[in-house]
Amino acid sequence: MRNYTRALFVGSLSIFLAAGIVVATTLGVVHHNNTSGQGGGNDQELTILMENNNEVKDDKAIGLESLIEPVTSSPEDKADKPLSYISYRVKKGDMIGYIASSYGVTTDTIYSANNSITNSRLIQPGQYIKIPSISGILYTVKKDNETPASIAEKYTVDAQRCASVNNLEIDSILKAGSTIFVPDALMDWETKLEINGDLFKLPLKNYFYISSRWGWRSDPFGSGRRTYHGGIDMACPKGTPIFASKPGKVEKTGYSNVYGNFVIINHGQGYKTLYGHMSKILTSSGAVVDNLTKIGLVGSTGQSTGPHLHFTVYKNGKSINPTNVVNFAKR
Repeated sequence: MRNYTRALFVGSLSIFLAAGIVVATTLGVVHHNNTSGQGGGNDQELTILMENNNEVKDDKAIGLESLIEPVTSSPEDKADKPLSYISYRVKKGDMIGYIASSYGVTTDTIYSANNSITNSRLIQPGQYIKIPSISGILYTVKKDNETPASIAEKYTVDAQRCASVNNLEIDSILKAGSTIFVPDALMDWETKLEINGDLFKLPLKNYFYISSRWGWRSDPFGSGRRTYHGGIDMACPKGTPIFASKPGKVEKTGYSNVYGNFVIINHGQGYKTLYGHMSKILTSSGAVVDNLTKIGLVGSTGQSTGPHLHFTVYKNGKSINPTNVVNFAKR
């Protein structure tokens, strides 16, 4: 009986170990396949692609321009408080929303008063920020002859209050470049999305793995050198649908030795995005696209080690870290 029990135990252990090996091997294969998809690319490639018009494709595409709904604010205290500022030192665990609530102002107020906050997720303990005593935003006068009344009209706020908190008359003539505080005004929606790191959506809606990040890295092609990578590589199976990450207009589609089949979308305000290494392009130059427009399929064309999407965000012709304008945690 004892021998039988021992044999049963040994047999069960063998099955358990074998199952573990299968699972570990499977996970290892999945991880290997996901991390193998990497490619080349830097800022100079955008200039090359934009200047070379011989590689444009004319594939047909579908895409509808989307509308962004306006944001409404919660009721504000309309008391005619004087405008003043305090200096606040950020503590560990602080978030802009929590700080704003503590001082009875909107998050827009803090963003507008602090040009150093370019991404709300990147505030650091020990950092000093200014907090106005009332809700509103700082406005830089765009042209000569603007007045508190005309500025208040732009933001649909009280003109008399706008004038009084700045110690001005309602029809005071302002010079271009001067700054006034507009009480109860809100930032435009696009600027707020940019600061919150949500200006762009993920171009892949299915599972992916970040196989190479933006910035300096070891050359994935075996040269042993450190090379600059102007985007993020998102490894996933070949044929995975790729979507426009923000509404815009397709500026170019084509093929390059580095990016393989690629698409470039112009989103306005200096922003462009590039999608590379596609197995197939599903859009064409001139098409108007939005976040629901499928523009291509993941592949491994061009300079690539395996199936992945190379995704670059350009601002004013230079690549920026996509994690500053795309919330990768939302996948």
